[in-house]
Amino acid sequence: MGVANRLDLTLRLVQGTGRVSVAELSQRLGVSEMTVRRDLDELERQGLVKRVRGGAVTTRSREEEAGFTAREGWQAATKDRLGAAVAELIEPGATVLLDAGTTTAHVAEHLVARAPLTVAVLSLQAAVRLADRPGIRLLVIGGQSRPGEQSLIGPLALRAVGAMAFDVFVMSIGGVEAQHGWSEFSLDDAAVKQAGLAQASRTVAVADATKLGVRAFSQVADLGAVDTFVTDSAAADLATHPKGPETLAAMRDADVDVVLI
Repeated sequence: MGVANRLDLTLRLVQGTGRVSVAELSQRLGVSEMTVRRDLDELERQGLVKRVRGGAVTTRSREEEAGFTAREGWQAATKDRLGAAVAELIEPGATVLLDAGTTTAHVAEHLVARAPLTVAVLSLQAAVRLADRPGIRLLVIGGQSRPGEQSLIGPLALRAVGAMAFDVFVMSIGGVEAQHGWSEFSLDDAAVKQAGLAQASRTVAVADATKLGVRAFSQVADLGAVDTFVTDSAAADLATHPKGPETLAAMRDADVDVVLI
């Protein structure tokens, strides 16, 4: 895992819990405690976390700066390829629930080519990309916009998702790991994903390879809850992603169709 990706995941783990220990970060990210300490020192230098004995706590005043906008440009080319691959799996005429996240924002761009579609979005970023596009019937799920992420969460979002049925749920994810399945950094985001899983006939999860082998704060579902997983081919490279092949094998054992691009 590259340093920038690791810093991003470390920051999101700290933000998801408010406080996290060095030992827990080491276990979740699969790196040494010395590496975790260096990463936390760097994040503190940037004002994004505060170091405390044995770990770190979030700096809420800077959380918005470390949200969607800060992550949007990272691995943009890879995320765009993932977005195109996911869109190819959507049949014209389908009703789609589109999750929040930087990768699913790229999915939104490519869904226009699959029109006509009805697309319900869980992100203000996706809504902007799909608004007034030919052949797209856009539904914006109600709810609270989570600061920094612009994902739609809370009781209103849960009720709205629960009131509809979808052909496909396109789900982003914070982490996926062989033993603990799909997980997310925020309890609120995890709850909305669980509702989406329950209301969709088919779920396509999408994430770049850095999310494999990562256990985020809140479990979303077991591996078998997802039908298809789309990721980049680097996930199968043991040298750069030590837990990638293991996680992919566990997915296949759980009857998840893995698509590498």
